[in-house]
Amino acid sequence: MKHQSRLSEVARVFFKLGCVAFGGPAAHIAMMEHEIVDKRKWIDRQHFLDLMGATNLIPGPNSTEMTMHCGHERAGVPGLFVAGICFIFPAVVITGVFAWLYESYGSLPSVSPFIFGIKPAVLAIIVAAILKLGKKALKNWELGFLGILVLMASLLGVNEILALLVGGVLGALYFYLKTSFSGSLKSFLPFLMVNFTGTSDSGLTSLKVFWVFAKVGAVLYGSGYVLFAYLDAELVTRGWLTRQELIDAVAVGQFTPGPVLSTATFIGYQLSGFWGAVAATLGIFLPSFLFVLVLNPLVPKMRKSRLLGYFLDSVNIAAVAVMVAVLFKMGADTLIGWRSILIAVVSLVITFGFKKINAMWTVIGGSLLGYLLNLI
Repeated sequence: MKHQSRLSEVARVFFKLGCVAFGGPAAHIAMMEHEIVDKRKWIDRQHFLDLMGATNLIPGPNSTEMTMHCGHERAGVPGLFVAGICFIFPAVVITGVFAWLYESYGSLPSVSPFIFGIKPAVLAIIVAAILKLGKKALKNWELGFLGILVLMASLLGVNEILALLVGGVLGALYFYLKTSFSGSLKSFLPFLMVNFTGTSDSGLTSLKVFWVFAKVGAVLYGSGYVLFAYLDAELVTRGWLTRQELIDAVAVGQFTPGPVLSTATFIGYQLSGFWGAVAATLGIFLPSFLFVLVLNPLVPKMRKSRLLGYFLDSVNIAAVAVMVAVLFKMGADTLIGWRSILIAVVSLVITFGFKKINAMWTVIGGSLLGYLLNLI
């Protein structure tokens, strides 16, 4: 009964997050940190940081993989799958509805007035998470200096995965050499799937759609813009999809809650109807479940190893630095008028002045305020 109760709790928490998690991976992780560490205390902040740092080094949607880690911590392997599915499900359903509307009417419903207020609101949530996670990750001045270097590199356009890896390796070597020359190195390299797509582009079946998206899900690092590039190469160049259809699909993934990879559902529907949507969704998310299933038990072992412990500390501060860079970029894109600045200020006041208020209400309030301000 206790295990079933925990599974139900995992399902409720991540379904709720899946319904309101707008704003991209940094915002998703910020909301998760509030729910899992602060509110429910399933894991401590250090372990959350370790999971976040390790997850940044494997392919797939990082925030979705973090839901799987948190579900595993609370309810074991079943919790991993329940958390991931419940987080993904709302976005997939909403995206599927948009795909049907797009296919039936050739256009998408206007939701921009509501979306306008969400981004300024999630900026406040990200700020709060950065302060809490940064305080835990910043264990000494050397890590602080490393974090500044990673932040500068990210703002200058260096790939975030490269910045994380280099930061982790440099930090691990520095601290290892600083203390002693003893210890052993154990490494983990993610399994990369081979090209399962056939050479023939004729007869586009649901199975072929599945393999196309499984390959993308197995090697995808980075943001939705990287996803755009992958899908352009896989689908547009083969003539399966027009570039405008791909742009519309990525846009749907950006303004629906949850992971941007729900774009796959939209595209799968365009390619092969309902079962194409199912195949694309399964294909793009299945590798993440497998990666996390392998990685989760290794994280505590990495922490116990001195050298890998230093690596985790360095990757953790680098991950926080990347979040800061994302915050700067989002702020520059979002805070471009008095309306968005007002929503951001109100959201900051609510986030820091009323700390017991759930981040979900900040998102909903920002959305409604954005709609009302756009009427002025």
